[in-house]
Amino acid sequence: MTGSGTTPPSRGPAVPVQAPLAPRSRRTGALSTLTRYTRLTWQLSAVSVHRLTEYRMDFLLGAGGLLLRVVCQITVIGTVFRHVPVIAGWHYHQVLFLLGFSLLPRGLDRMFTDQLWILARKLVQSGEFYRYLIRPVHPLFSLLSERFLYPDGFGELLTGVALTWYAAAHLEHGPSTGQLLLAPLLVLCGTLILASIKTLFASLAFWTTNSFPALYAANQLGEFSGYPLDLYHPSLQWLLTWLLPYAFTAYVPTTYLVFGSTHMLPWLFVVTAALVTLALLVWHRGVDRYEMTGS
Repeated sequence: MTGSGTTPPSRGPAVPVQAPLAPRSRRTGALSTLTRYTRLTWQLSAVSVHRLTEYRMDFLLGAGGLLLRVVCQITVIGTVFRHVPVIAGWHYHQVLFLLGFSLLPRGLDRMFTDQLWILARKLVQSGEFYRYLIRPVHPLFSLLSERFLYPDGFGELLTGVALTWYAAAHLEHGPSTGQLLLAPLLVLCGTLILASIKTLFASLAFWTTNSFPALYAANQLGEFSGYPLDLYHPSLQWLLTWLLPYAFTAYVPTTYLVFGSTHMLPWLFVVTAALVTLALLVWHRGVDRYEMTGS
């Protein structure tokens, strides 16, 4: 009893207060997540390779069709340079290098993100997208994993490597050792830019149910990246540099590797980071507003 004649209220057991997650714990969690998705990518890619061995004709037809298209492009370029030795400051093998380099990020992008075409065309419209929301992985990764190592991407990548190697061997002043060491990073940035543009336009399907025409139109503009930007009207140059920055997938890296120009090179990393961030933001906004269609 207290002096006032009342018994103080009993207190329940103390509830431990969870301390804020330490920076080290956050880093460990991020590393664990990265390791998990890397392992999943490796395993699912192995499944895709097994599928390719079962359906070899798909790979041969895809690679053969791409090879025919590239041969036609090379033929047109060769025909032009038989009459004009230099175009906008570019020689024949320099243009071939640009064309070959443009196929490297396009091939990698096609190998891992081609399922976005299916999202743009029908997954939201038919209500099938819900199945990616109930899997224990990120919905975007779950979507893309259904089409890892797309056969056409193999053909595009191998053709790009061969064409770039051939053109580099015939350049008067080829890339230095330091530039070649940086080349894989440039290809990776170009791949992320292409994947981000595709994700942006495919994500519009969450608002329009079908964004295939917009994605197709944007993809067709990307075909201009295989030729010197100096050939185009200033308005098209601006469009391909800052609005749909395909110039950073091939033209900017090639001007660095072939001419040693570093004027636009720092912007490559800025544009890549900004575009990836924007694409993921639009994707998450679209997923948040997704609703299944009625029966």
